[in-house]
Amino acid sequence: MTGTRKVFRVILTVLAAAAVLLAAFLVFLTVTEYRPADVERIDVAGTADARPEGTVRLMTYNIGYGALGKEQDFFMDGGSMVRPDSADIISENLAGAADVLKRYPADAVFLQEVDVDSHRSYYVDEAAYLHAAAGGNAAFAYNYNAAFVPYPVPMIGKVEGGLLTLTELAVEDASRVALPVPFQWPVSTCNLKRCLLVCRMPYNGHELVLVNLHLEAYDDGEGKAAQTKVLMDFLQSEYEKGNYVIAGGDFNQTFPGIETLVLDAESWMPGTLDALPDGWNFAVDGSAPTCRLLSGPYTGDRENTQLYVIDGFILSPNVALKSVKTLDLDFEYTDHNPVLLEATLV
Repeated sequence: MTGTRKVFRVILTVLAAAAVLLAAFLVFLTVTEYRPADVERIDVAGTADARPEGTVRLMTYNIGYGALGKEQDFFMDGGSMVRPDSADIISENLAGAADVLKRYPADAVFLQEVDVDSHRSYYVDEAAYLHAAAGGNAAFAYNYNAAFVPYPVPMIGKVEGGLLTLTELAVEDASRVALPVPFQWPVSTCNLKRCLLVCRMPYNGHELVLVNLHLEAYDDGEGKAAQTKVLMDFLQSEYEKGNYVIAGGDFNQTFPGIETLVLDAESWMPGTLDALPDGWNFAVDGSAPTCRLLSGPYTGDRENTQLYVIDGFILSPNVALKSVKTLDLDFEYTDHNPVLLEATLV
């Protein structure tokens, strides 16, 4: 009986210690949770002072924090990887992305999934690297800022990353506009806090308002819908002020009239964007995919790869589309292809 009591006491001690550690860890996550204000001013680095002209050229490009090139998969998409095997892979993908920016110059570039200090990207300051490569002005806003992400195994760990807008245009003001968070405590403590990165340039007595975005991916759909509503309300309010508005990025939703060929109904599926109000337009190229499923490395076999068109732009009624083109880079450096836009401010 005595031996049994000792074993029982040891088990209780171990369980109590585990409970204390778990509680301490939850306290740590709660105390360190990123809690941004609804609107925050963003510092702009650089001294470029070009002014918008009648036609602007923009690019949107999700670089997958330099870690989601051809050879990679991702655990949330049915793969197994959390990060690449070495920092060299991050460097190679970043160099490739920087080369894309040089080959396809634009007045402004909207970049998503840009890390600045994350375990998953070997703590490389990708925003600084890309700003140095591209020049001009740079504005960065956190979309993900977690002291520690305790899943899967191996764990993601520390994440600091977000949206980066690079531009040769003079930025009068830049701000981070918070989007609704669909996750509850304790999941919210180590999950994304998505936002709009808004840059304003004086034009024609009003402003050219450029909005960089990356909407919710792994939710039940309500998060995407709520974030999209906030986005559209914001865009409409800016247009009603007389401003010229262009929003672009990774919507994690398909566009009206562009279908996704479903190979596996159990795999990740994007939401679907509603039609826009009268006068507003999507600028999207459905002739080539903008994103691939990361269930495995990419072999180039598109007939057996789940592909999506989820990256593009929204134009206010006083912005006319000249051209929009998906640059089909065959997912060389990331799981997305960039999209290039030319539009006229009318």
